[in-house]
Amino acid sequence: MKKILSIAISKKKGTRKTPVDVVDVVKDHGILGDAHAGPWERQISFLASEQIQEARSRGLNVDFGDFAENVATEGVDWKALPLGTRVKLGQEVVVEITKIGKECHKKCAIYYQAGDCIMPREGVFARVIEGGTLRRGDAIEILLP
Repeated sequence: MKKILSIAISKKKGTRKTPVDVVDVVKDHGILGDAHAGPWERQISFLASEQIQEARSRGLNVDFGDFAENVATEGVDWKALPLGTRVKLGQEVVVEITKIGKECHKKCAIYYQAGDCIMPREGVFARVIEGGTLRRGDAIEILLP
């Protein structure tokens, strides 16, 4: 089953995010209260929980939100989804994949705190097509591109 294991937000870019149980997601904006929300292609970030677990197995002391991901999931191979794929999150929210990985121009606070940052390699980013409420534990449905 594909589902959301964690939702996390931060007030400042380049820092770890704090897990929360529920968020409001706004069309063409992102998650209310998150530093990465705004009118651009990386409104929400996703990371497979399996990648966080792999980082733990390499000895990193990390948890949900530590890589600045907004949504950590179970059962989704984010990097295998082509750009343009739409994903339904919970009952209302729909996002469209806009970017796989990202370029880091310098090592951020996450790198120094966690010992590595996997978002440039493993993170996937999306813009919000339909807003709504998102909760930890919500189901995920992959829609056709």
